[in-house]
Amino acid sequence: MTKLKHTFKTDILFKSLFVKYPELLKKLVSALLGIQLESIEKFEIRNPEMPPESWGEKFCRLDINMDVDGRRVDIEVQVEDEGDYAERSLFYWAREYSSALPAGGDYFDLPRTVIISILNYNMFDCNEFHSEFAALEVIRHTPLTDKFALHYFELPKLSGAVSAENSLELWLALFKANTEEELAKIEALGVPDMEQAIEAYRTVTVTPEFRELARLREKARHNEAAALRNARNKGIAAGEAKGRAEGKTEGVITVAKNALQMNMKIDDIVKMTGLSRKEVENLRNADR
Repeated sequence: MTKLKHTFKTDILFKSLFVKYPELLKKLVSALLGIQLESIEKFEIRNPEMPPESWGEKFCRLDINMDVDGRRVDIEVQVEDEGDYAERSLFYWAREYSSALPAGGDYFDLPRTVIISILNYNMFDCNEFHSEFAALEVIRHTPLTDKFALHYFELPKLSGAVSAENSLELWLALFKANTEEELAKIEALGVPDMEQAIEAYRTVTVTPEFRELARLREKARHNEAAALRNARNKGIAAGEAKGRAEGKTEGVITVAKNALQMNMKIDDIVKMTGLSRKEVENLRNADR
């Protein structure tokens, strides 16, 4: 098996490829949201530009934000389970939704806002690879509004057998693929959209521009990992130091209490323990 150096899950490739080929992105959105491709009249990428230096920032988020026939749609690929993605995706939705209101605008005019997350891990305890969340009353399931939508697609739950007739599963199989053989298997189905996507993949990944961006992104990931590791080590060291200090203090207090029980003079206890006279007196009074 020939492992792919970059996959459709790679955020730098995801952003580079679909911004360069917006017609492929439109087809992807059509499949993910179950919208007829021919019915999409307005399709615009709202954040196509990103200076090369930004790709190397440690915590740069490489999502794609679009206007799709009046909807705000945002797609992001999440490779690692960092434990807080439900809250993060809700925050992304709130930010996109609230930022759509112009000064003096009417709340009624806020657009339907959709966050799409393609996940390389299992997030929910179910067999279905697609989960959609909406704002509903908890007992009657009455919709509060149609302007809230969170979609999660869990790649590990995708079946290994992919049909040429199932556009959604074909696109997700592309994102799941980790080897040249898996790409070749999808390509062999003879589906034009998949052939175009794989050809675009091969075109983008060999360019010097992409290789430089990938280098910057990889460097940023190493820096991020190092920063988190250093922060964790400093936290552990600080905790150990605090523990030693607290242990030392408890030991001194125990010595002072024993000395008081032996009726030693307070001045002698102060000299022996390093505690202040007031601290020793407080210990004496507390034991009475």
